[in-house]
Amino acid sequence: HGGIVGVFGYGGGVIGRYCDQPDSFPGVEAFHTMRVNQPAGKYYSTDYLRKLCDLWDFRGSGITNMHGSTGDIILLGTTTKQLEEIFWTLTHDMDQDLGGSGSNLRTPSDCLGQSRCEYACYDTSSLVYFLTNEYQDELHRPAFPYKFKFKLDGCPNCCVASIARSDMSFIGTWRDDIRIDQDAVNKYVENDPAYPANAGAYKGSRNWGP
Repeated sequence: HGGIVGVFGYGGGVIGRYCDQPDSFPGVEAFHTMRVNQPAGKYYSTDYLRKLCDLWDFRGSGITNMHGSTGDIILLGTTTKQLEEIFWTLTHDMDQDLGGSGSNLRTPSDCLGQSRCEYACYDTSSLVYFLTNEYQDELHRPAFPYKFKFKLDGCPNCCVASIARSDMSFIGTWRDDIRIDQDAVNKYVENDPAYPANAGAYKGSRNWGP
């Protein structure tokens, strides 16, 4: 995960892969993988995804993985001479950077957080943005004895599974006393029409099928 091949100035972001029988399989003599830094919450526009796929069809195999366990966009399969060309297009034309690979800080990854989730207890996207910018050198230039991962969960539901999948978890918790509307709970238990079961999802006549 770094060191065999790469782009100028970076020690990570490119995973060098070579075939041990290049004469028998010249089409995959080199089949390098590039990791692209995903945005916070993994929000993409269709225009961005189209440009990324067009780039990889043009200079790579066209095979992608959305996403790797770190969170990065994984672009599978390209040759050594294409690496700098791809890196130039990503950074200059798409305002996009490589992610982490090898014995370095891996790309911080988070859930949707406050952008869409009512359970989020802090702004995961803002923290991911801060960590990514604060630790650029550690992310791009491997200097650790082993990889290190940040993952951020906005609440204890842990949609990102940060405890199982990272070295340092950021999990949002409620800082006040638990708040329970005792009157509303009692009415729900007593089948009060104002508090229907399943929020009324199954109310009314409908066709439930044969």
